[in-house]
Amino acid sequence: MERKNWKHLMMLLMLVAAISIVAVGCGSNTNNAGASATGNAAGDAPAASDAPSEAAVLTLGLLPSIDAIPFIIAHEQGFDKEHNVNLEIQTFKSAKDRDVAFQAGKVDGISADLVAISIYNEAGLDVKITSTTTGEFDLLTGNDGVQGVKDLKGKTVILSKNTSTQYTVAMMLKQAGLTEEDIKVTEVPQIPTRLELLKNQKADAAVLPEPYVTMGQAAGLRVLSSTKTAGVNPFVLAFPQSAIDAKGQAIQDMYAAYDEAVAYMKSHDQSEYIDLIIKEVGYPDTLKDQITVPEYQPANQVDVKEVEAAFAWAREKGLLTKNISAEEVISDVQFKK
Repeated sequence: MERKNWKHLMMLLMLVAAISIVAVGCGSNTNNAGASATGNAAGDAPAASDAPSEAAVLTLGLLPSIDAIPFIIAHEQGFDKEHNVNLEIQTFKSAKDRDVAFQAGKVDGISADLVAISIYNEAGLDVKITSTTTGEFDLLTGNDGVQGVKDLKGKTVILSKNTSTQYTVAMMLKQAGLTEEDIKVTEVPQIPTRLELLKNQKADAAVLPEPYVTMGQAAGLRVLSSTKTAGVNPFVLAFPQSAIDAKGQAIQDMYAAYDEAVAYMKSHDQSEYIDLIIKEVGYPDTLKDQITVPEYQPANQVDVKEVEAAFAWAREKGLLTKNISAEEVISDVQFKK
């Protein structure tokens, strides 16, 4: 990646603030053991050992959120080794820290979202989507007068501007027959602060990820809508094209391990892995019995229409000025037709 492109990217990221999936307050649990983008690429010569070949190293930069769980379980249960890939997972407490590691070549792939993908490619970075992930944003309220998204007209909503949280709200409003101009926006990038302001009735609604959704519900807040109910999924896993070229087989092996982790969660009681979710996502232990684990699905490629909708919104906001199509940012490394 060219240094000038990275400077351009960092300027854009400062303008749009931290990508809102950041789980601030869930301390970094970074695994630095041998973390490097120079791990064994797929196709390396077999090692002189009993193993048939040396497992390729694939380093992922993830945020402590629910979409990271299948990757973490794949590694914890050894599914990655079974598929001849060694997943080295680094978790970052902020998108900024993740991006610094990404630029420095310390991670091969990252959890991101469609708005971030538009920003990366606007900056000239050849970053490709390799699949969707299972994330979720919820729109919560503590105002008894707000029973649906349509009731937010003229009301105050807390979010982070020019990020996937604002994009999510825009889609929810559109479905309710409203526009972004119909609400009053208060920008608060810090997720814990959003929750506290909402609990103290300083706003009518706020966009939150887990574990703050569960924490908010425990405090009496209600969910108005979510990315799941709104049919919006901006959450993706992405790799630079250079990593895809060098480690294509390792990426395919990673997804085989991911799918096995999903199958494991479906066939095992939640109690067998809930402690791992609490640790990695940052749920309070007191809410252990209130946690709803998502119905994870095997890896899927992103819907072209999802990318087009997110990119159209990014263009409206001036975040994307280049003529980049959805097809140009989608990789077929795992889902070749």
